[in-house]
Amino acid sequence: MSISKLDCPVPFDQQPLNEYLALKRSWLFAWSISKTKTYVVGVILIFTCILTFIGFFVSAFITIRNFVKVFLLDFTISDTLLLFIFMRLYLGWSYIMKRLLSATIFYEESGWYDGQIWIKTSKYLMQDRLVGFYEIMPFILRIKYTCIIIIVTFLFSFILYILY
Repeated sequence: MSISKLDCPVPFDQQPLNEYLALKRSWLFAWSISKTKTYVVGVILIFTCILTFIGFFVSAFITIRNFVKVFLLDFTISDTLLLFIFMRLYLGWSYIMKRLLSATIFYEESGWYDGQIWIKTSKYLMQDRLVGFYEIMPFILRIKYTCIIIIVTFLFSFILYILY
C-alpha cells in the first residue's frame, strides 16, 4: 500500500497512508476504530478506571465528608481527564485526515531545516481521499459525538456539584 520511491520523494514514514497505518496499529488509536460494542465497552472501562483512581485521591485529600459532593467532584475530574484522552484521539485522526485529503504533502528529508513539498498525483490523491472519507471520517465523527456526551456529563456533574 505504500508509494514507491520512484513516484514519491516523501520518506516512507511521512507518507500519509503509512502514517495512517502506523496510527491504526497503535493500541489507543486502534481501540478508537474498533467495532461499536468494543468501543463503548472501552469508553466505559476507561472512565471506570479513571473514576476509581481519581476517587482514591479525592477522598484522601479533600476534607468534604459529604459522599455525594465527593462523588460529584470525582465524576467531574474524571470527565475532564476522559475529555483530554478523546481530544488526543481527535487531534491524531484529524491530522492524518488533513494529510490524506491535502493535494500537497510537506515532508522533511533529514531534519527540520530542509522541508519540501510534494504535489500528489491524481492517482494517489484519489486513493488517499477515499481512505480519508470512508475509513477515517466515520471514526472522527464517532469521537466528536463521544466528546459531546462527555462535555454534557461534565457540565451536568459540575452544575450539580456547585448546587449541592
